[in-house]
Amino acid sequence: MNQPDQYLVERRTLRHALGEFATGVTIVTARRADGTPTGVTINSFASVSLEPPLVLWSLGLSASALATFESCRHYAINVLAADQEEFSQRFSQAQGDPFAGIELEVGASGTPMLPGCCAWFECRNEMRYAGGDHLIFVGHVENFHRQDKPPLIFHRGRYRRLP
Repeated sequence: MNQPDQYLVERRTLRHALGEFATGVTIVTARRADGTPTGVTINSFASVSLEPPLVLWSLGLSASALATFESCRHYAINVLAADQEEFSQRFSQAQGDPFAGIELEVGASGTPMLPGCCAWFECRNEMRYAGGDHLIFVGHVENFHRQDKPPLIFHRGRYRRLP
């Protein structure tokens, strides 16, 4: 019989193997309790169900914005277009105001939405689940919009574009 410790995974090796899966790049945005916008870059976005319309994403338990996303009623998932690599970098760093100089759009639920994305999903913060060192969010899509633009892709630790 196999011993459980035979299945221990070295984190860096696992991260490299997971990096073989190409993903889109998204920024999840919401409003803090005081009304100011907050946002984080994620690539853990996926469709769950069409009926009802559900999507999921996850956020690390150590993220400074975790409490905001746990308590907000709505958030928006902004799917970045190929020309928005700078947005991805701005919202993945902890310093400065990533919204500086961006003319935000406002969704039907009051969520801040980034301009120029290839798709937006306004979601009601429906369910949350423990997932190791992350919290998994399931959102009920209440509104969405798309533009015919190529997406920004992340693969093997680098940004990519579709040919």
